Amino acid sequence: MSQPAKTSRNAAAEPAETTAGARAAAQRLKMRRELAAAAMELFASKGYEATTVDEIAATAGVARRTFFRHFRSKEEAIFPDHDDTLIRAEAVLNAAPAHEHPLDTVCRGIKEVMKMYAASPAVSVERYRLTREVPTLREREIASVARYERLFTRYLLAHFDEHDHHDGNDDPLLAEVAASAVVTAHNHVLRRWLRAGGEGDVEAQLDHAFAIVRKTFGTGIGAGRTLDGGAVSVAPAASATAQGEVLVTVARTDAPLDEVMRTIEEALKNK
Repeated sequence: MSQPAKTSRNAAAEPAETTAGARAAAQRLKMRRELAAAAMELFASKGYEATTVDEIAATAGVARRTFFRHFRSKEEAIFPDHDDTLIRAEAVLNAAPAHEHPLDTVCRGIKEVMKMYAASPAVSVERYRLTREVPTLREREIASVARYERLFTRYLLAHFDEHDHHDGNDDPLLAEVAASAVVTAHNHVLRRWLRAGGEGDVEAQLDHAFAIVRKTFGTGIGAGRTLDGGAVSVAPAASATAQGEVLVTVARTDAPLDEVMRTIEEALKNK
């Protein structure tokens, strides 16, 4: 009789703990953003080299030790959201439906990065200006981008046997190249948007760039792979067979439309 009561208390405690954790995370992010805003204000007015951590902390209205609880250096303070964005991107990968092509999942994951920049266009544009002018900040940004690329590469490689390098299996190579291509496409669109002052439909531009990546890599990576991790028989993106007066076409859901149409045209020619 006592066990159900104990279970009930634990069940009641879990939501409270979850709420407390979420509140603490929100407060942490709020402070990081305030410190970042103070840093950017000082970098813009005094210059990066002339700005000290003590000045950043004072401008944000906190003690020096508070600054170092959130950032290890003043250049790190310019990018307060990358850690949380990386977590959100990883959550997208972890929650991906089994039927979704892994390349599509990665494209959805990196959209979390674009959302971070698009949430505060003016801040993002100013940060871009600073990173262009200060080599140390630019190196910090490059390091942050590399973390996303490693995350997406690991995800794609997890769908394939990276040690399986027999002839005819290009999945490991395609996984690494595709991950780099997704990140490069994202960064290309992001830079163009930032140079335009944060104006324009950046999501539409990103979708267009991803469509190009999918067209280039989507028909090869993981072709024919079974969902249960079994043996793979590489299948074409689309196939068509003429049977009397009927043309039967079979295509993967990620196959580009132009390839499907080309397959149909070839089948009609050979009919």
